[in-house]
Amino acid sequence: MKKLKIIFVDNDEDEQLFMKEGFDSTGLFDIVYQANDGGELFEYLDKGSNMPDVILSDLNMPGKSGYDILTEMKDHHGSEIPVIITSTSGAKMIIDKCLELGAAAYIVKPETFTEYPEYAKKMHALILEKGMVEKKLS
Repeated sequence: MKKLKIIFVDNDEDEQLFMKEGFDSTGLFDIVYQANDGGELFEYLDKGSNMPDVILSDLNMPGKSGYDILTEMKDHHGSEIPVIITSTSGAKMIIDKCLELGAAAYIVKPETFTEYPEYAKKMHALILEKGMVEKKLS
């Protein structure tokens, strides 16, 4: 199965480390970049090299938040790269708002770092199931 190229956006360095270790352990993803907020993400995307198949972004961050990323991806970068929002909140109102702003999906973060490999596997299956990257893989 082809690895999917992914960018993580999360301001918590520990969370980034746990995500990287969990995702790497599955062999399903190639992490092309890790950004601390939306500003860093857009700086990377503006360079136009090694573009991801998907972006996984935390929702609540200082600077440009997940909400800002969703809005700017539509306005500034087009909608060709799906953005999956992740957060500790499973509140329907927040999930609905993210989906309305254009999130390809919303996934609640694992409660412990040991759950990241399973989280990554479920995300990979969801990406393929929803056809988020079909055009890129064909």
